[in-house]
Amino acid sequence: MKLWQKDTPLDARIEDFTVGDDPIYDLELAEYDVFVNLAHAQMLAQTGLLTHQEYASLKEGLISIHRSLLYGTFKIEPGIEDVHSQIEKLLTEQTGDAGKKIHTARSRNDQVLTDLKLYFREQLANTGDQIKALFEQSIGQAERYQDVFMPGYTHLQVAMPSSFGQWFGSYAENLIDDLQLVQQVFRIINQNPLGSAAGYGSSFPIDRELTTRLLGFDRLDINSIHAQIQRGKSELLCGMALASLAHTLNKWAYDICLYNGQNFGFFTLPVSMTTGSSIMPHKKNPDVFELIRAKTNKLVTIPQQVLQLIQNLPAGYHRDFQLLKEIIFPAFQTMNKILDLMIFAVGSIQVKEGLDEDERYLLAYSVDAVNQLVTQGVSFRDAYHQVGQQVRSGQFRKPANLKTTHLGSIHRPAFGKIQVKMKQVAEEVDMHKPREILQQLLD
Repeated sequence: MKLWQKDTPLDARIEDFTVGDDPIYDLELAEYDVFVNLAHAQMLAQTGLLTHQEYASLKEGLISIHRSLLYGTFKIEPGIEDVHSQIEKLLTEQTGDAGKKIHTARSRNDQVLTDLKLYFREQLANTGDQIKALFEQSIGQAERYQDVFMPGYTHLQVAMPSSFGQWFGSYAENLIDDLQLVQQVFRIINQNPLGSAAGYGSSFPIDRELTTRLLGFDRLDINSIHAQIQRGKSELLCGMALASLAHTLNKWAYDICLYNGQNFGFFTLPVSMTTGSSIMPHKKNPDVFELIRAKTNKLVTIPQQVLQLIQNLPAGYHRDFQLLKEIIFPAFQTMNKILDLMIFAVGSIQVKEGLDEDERYLLAYSVDAVNQLVTQGVSFRDAYHQVGQQVRSGQFRKPANLKTTHLGSIHRPAFGKIQVKMKQVAEEVDMHKPREILQQLLD
């Protein structure tokens, strides 16, 4: 069954190629398609395009389909093109002519667009929750190891004193930026395209503002062509948010792999988190972080993959868009798994104490030695040369009574302010409210 079915059957090879993997990916959209149908049917009834009896029948059928989704019995039958066709088929079987009317005043174009936006909203909300959970793990570790020395590096060479607390805290604050981007993408996506039909509206007297409220959208995609242009752009924006987060996690995973090695020995990972070697009995390999590094490298390419599909297309719908699901759906699933692992792993990292007594890190204090001379009245350039001479002659010694005082420094990391910053950002957008509104459609 196809919603666009003609009298002449489609060649089997053409059908197989054009349907592609839609029946697989469309299962992810099934629940959202139920919600879109519920809102659309209610709007049709209130505008007089359905009788109240027809609406009641359709609502009962849609709730029954939603129940089958919860029980795991819903499936797209062989020969059915997509989830939208499957649900309309079930409704027609259950309600007769009422089911045949459900597609009044819409196209599959705006139906798919709306389903996708509901899906993206929920995925972004889940990603936001995981970012916040990972933040809590990281800021907890930052507070735990606030006063434990860790050498800082530039160019992979010892640079200046830092702490494990500052290191954990840096990634915690990075996550705030990533959360903010996720929220902004959520806000842009949270606009209702339903009723734009094939991109040029409808001659039916529909109420698009009603479906906007029923589906929990903040605003309406007003211009119907603009609504259609959102296809591809929504995926691009989601990809950008995922790529930014992937960049943070990639650098974090690389740090852990590097500092876990014997040449650094900064971290101890639980045996249960590492793998071994078939011939080297001493090995404790950080495979999970290496795979996170590799998978995030793939995720940062998502925006470019989306652009490759949607560039050089005029306004309107094109079948090219179908392939976007193959890019963005697995990307969300991969990020979900990575974040789950990072939440578990970051809290399990144990750091090595006493590194400040290691001669290898003595020169990390050279800048502090320069600064100490400056506070005693020596010009910065002269102090720089004096300390440089001490380093070259092997006479450099760690200065005593070092204490940084500026906000965000090693001795004043201001983790409380970072937590307040996260709280303020997290409260800017309620990404779970739309889901609560959707649930009301089932009442």
